[in-house]
Amino acid sequence: MFPREYRGVAVVVGLFLAVQLGALALVPEFTESGYQAVDDPENPTNSLLYIAAIVVMTGLMLAAFRYDLDQAIRLLIVGVSAWLSWYVFSAVVPPLAAVAPAVAVGAALLVHPEWYVIDAAGVLMGAGAAGLFGISFGPLPALVLLSLLAVYDAISVYGTEHMLSLAEGVMDLNIPVVLVIPLSLSYSLLGEQSEPEGDAADDGAGDDGAGDDGAGDDTADRDAGVGPEADPKADRDDSADGGADVSEPTDIEDRDAFFIGLGDAVIPTVLVASAATFSPAANLSVPLIGINLPALLAMGGSLAGLLVLMGWVVKGRPHAGLPLLNGGAIGGYLIGSVAAGVPLIEAVGLAGVV
Repeated sequence: MFPREYRGVAVVVGLFLAVQLGALALVPEFTESGYQAVDDPENPTNSLLYIAAIVVMTGLMLAAFRYDLDQAIRLLIVGVSAWLSWYVFSAVVPPLAAVAPAVAVGAALLVHPEWYVIDAAGVLMGAGAAGLFGISFGPLPALVLLSLLAVYDAISVYGTEHMLSLAEGVMDLNIPVVLVIPLSLSYSLLGEQSEPEGDAADDGAGDDGAGDDGAGDDTADRDAGVGPEADPKADRDDSADGGADVSEPTDIEDRDAFFIGLGDAVIPTVLVASAATFSPAANLSVPLIGINLPALLAMGGSLAGLLVLMGWVVKGRPHAGLPLLNGGAIGGYLIGSVAAGVPLIEAVGLAGVV
């Protein structure tokens, strides 16, 4: 029998795959339905605008938490979850019929935000967001997006640490900006949060849903929503005073769950979906999804980065997620493009420029 933390890692990989495969399955439907969000998907300034929106949203969320507007943020994210779920459901049923299940997703998050509800909503939200951005970002904008967000992620975790405060505010809201991976069948996110603080500390699961249960280690690779990373609320006891050390290990035995950011699944998947949409490489014969070699190896590269990241997490060392995940996706995409006979200059979207 594998140790429980390795079973948890397997679940993380499964959730990432669900987001990636879901996005690939949605790409043809989204394209046919005209859901492309920009007029020119080859324009790299699209990425800069998106990153600017992430920074602004991060600032607004931090301000909301400071002024006790937490529930407004919760309602906003639940609404976004229902909206993105509608896009996903409308790919398989008529748009009007997709309203009911989308509303049900939002209602479930409001009424019973247990870990499995959050994860299911997160996968729907992640697949929908990655598919929409994937068909809207050509190769160059997608590569710019992943590269800059990897740098921003590292700075926000190891440098400014402002994502520590963001994660502190987000974790109690029980919204699908993080995926919750329990390490035991008896784990309950809601039950953990309802425990008195003293009792929770005794059994190794803090009342904040992160603390001693190890959320801190894996949520160092947690993004707020589908964008920038937030560091673990698990570290908030130290980080509230600006003294967090994201390299300090914690005991794996103290954890009841892993928490990993939905953005860590979504952002590299944008490149996967973009490659499937815009790469001239021939499609592979895979049922139900349209995928080519660049997209396939981008998937493989991101999952390789995920395994390295989770290896550090299991050892109790939190790290920024996107440098590894995005780096793996970019490397896999470029290798896949060359292997598929696509010139490198075309693969990076510069064929019409140089």
